[in-house]
Amino acid sequence: PQSPTSSFLEIPNRSTAFNLKSRGKMSEESKAPVQKVTFKITLTSDPKLPYRVVNVPENTPFTAVLKFASEEFDVPAASSAIITNEGVGINPQQTAGSIFLKHGSELRLIPRDRVGCL
Repeated sequence: PQSPTSSFLEIPNRSTAFNLKSRGKMSEESKAPVQKVTFKITLTSDPKLPYRVVNVPENTPFTAVLKFASEEFDVPAASSAIITNEGVGINPQQTAGSIFLKHGSELRLIPRDRVGCL
């Protein structure tokens, strides 16, 4: 009687293993280009209203965009918020693409100590 493992077990030779590796690299190179979104973020606490234009992949967590913008303006990221031009607060636990579609490209960065001040 034949053992079931000997009839079904196939060990690839070196050329087969090499071809499998090269196919994997080809599929990585043929990925679709990453879509990007652009935000114009204005620092509202400065009377001169400086702004930075940030171009990020659409699947980037918006918390990373908030952190980057805060560092660019030298304000603490942990105590900052992003709002729309209409004053609507944005939950940063979304992707950059989702926020771009919902709120557009023009946003405002405010330090938390300015939130609620008149």
